[in-house]
Amino acid sequence: MPDLNHGDDEAAVNALRSAVMRLSRRLKHQRVDESLSPTEMSVLGTLARCGTATPGELARKEHVQPPSMTRIVALLESKGLVKLEPHPEDRRQKVVTQTERAEAMLEESRRKRNAFLSSLVEGLDEDEWEKLRAAAPVLEKLAHL
Repeated sequence: MPDLNHGDDEAAVNALRSAVMRLSRRLKHQRVDESLSPTEMSVLGTLARCGTATPGELARKEHVQPPSMTRIVALLESKGLVKLEPHPEDRRQKVVTQTERAEAMLEESRRKRNAFLSSLVEGLDEDEWEKLRAAAPVLEKLAHL
């Protein structure tokens, strides 16, 4: 475990934060639909991974308050990117499913962002690329803590 009071670990955490933020900003500019916020794109990505979810489940997964998720889902529904259907077991709830339009948009967005990242990775040497490949699962873990 890093000792964040130790200068080297503190500097490494600072460098990691800075690099992740800069790369994230650059990736955000690779969007297919500029009218969608990063949070809205994230919700669509979550639905792509889990299939269907209630607004409450989405709020927990996205780390937002339920009223905020209700607004996000309503906005995505108005854009034809998700649909709300009755919950199969609890009539008081609805489940959110993404539409084919959202699936196509996400796939195009992935292709565009992957092409952007591939162009960056081409500038790395083999050792740097291997380190980055090894770091990917760790970064994924951090993203979900």
